[in-house]
Amino acid sequence: MEQSLYEKLGGEEAIAKVVYYFYNELVLKDESVNHYFEHTDMDKQRRHQTKFISFALGGPNQYSGQSMAKAHEGMNIQPEHFEAIVKHLHDALAHYGVSERDIDAALTKVATLKDDIMYK
Repeated sequence: MEQSLYEKLGGEEAIAKVVYYFYNELVLKDESVNHYFEHTDMDKQRRHQTKFISFALGGPNQYSGQSMAKAHEGMNIQPEHFEAIVKHLHDALAHYGVSERDIDAALTKVATLKDDIMYK
């Protein structure tokens, strides 16, 4: 039986490290997207994102947040913002030594959410 991406990456603890790096070192330093997080409780955001990404990559379903469409309502995220976040996720995963093949698989899953995130 093939390991899930969740297992390959090292489970929730490893994903939490990727998420922390993703936000603190990439997203929050990127002026093209950091304004979306100006009034966000980042500890809560990182916890939610860790659970969400864990589930999306084949881990247990512990995510109890809003739907993607509801969570992004009123944000009017444009294609360039979505692509910047995807690039940051790529770079965060690569930073922790995830193979390009596994990164591509993870980003393919993220891409399925595009319609629920953009233009809301």
